[in-house]
Amino acid sequence: MLRRLALTAVVSLAALATAVPASTASGPVSSGSVSSAPVPSAVPTTGPFAAARPSLGPLPLPVPPLPGFLDGGEGKGTGEANEVLTRLTVSVENTGVAGADGTFELECGPTGGSHPQGQAACDRLAEAGATRAGRQELFRPTPEGTMCTMIHGGDATARIVGTWEGRAVDTTASRRDGCEIARWNSLVPVLPDVR
Repeated sequence: MLRRLALTAVVSLAALATAVPASTASGPVSSGSVSSAPVPSAVPTTGPFAAARPSLGPLPLPVPPLPGFLDGGEGKGTGEANEVLTRLTVSVENTGVAGADGTFELECGPTGGSHPQGQAACDRLAEAGATRAGRQELFRPTPEGTMCTMIHGGDATARIVGTWEGRAVDTTASRRDGCEIARWNSLVPVLPDVR
């Protein structure tokens, strides 16, 4: 809502800047002017608003980028466009899969780090980040008191620490019950597929 109001104000100011005729911004027209036709004006010349003439003149453009709290929380203000917003350290243990255990660095935008499936992991994070539910649920632990099936999916554990789309992340994952198995599987290929 606040973003919409700010954008409406910016558009209104831009419209006002274009509505003020060039003749009022540059001063009176000299008598040697070739054109004798009146210049159309958005300023009322008769009626109750005739006395209220704007004294502003053209507004300076371009309009600066919106601050982070107005651009939907993206935080992409000046100077942040080229920064990597996703940088994670993924530590995995006891998977039983060759090459899957270890500590891996993952950077997205551009893809980098030591993660064995870096591009696929970044694609999965981008897919989850494209939906509001994905942004809220991807790294959230299973809430206390949740009814989960008592299926043991193995001894694999993982910890993910860093930033994802500019938000701090510090979470653990395991395969101790049905909820945690589903959570682990939703993080594949950021976490290894141990099914």
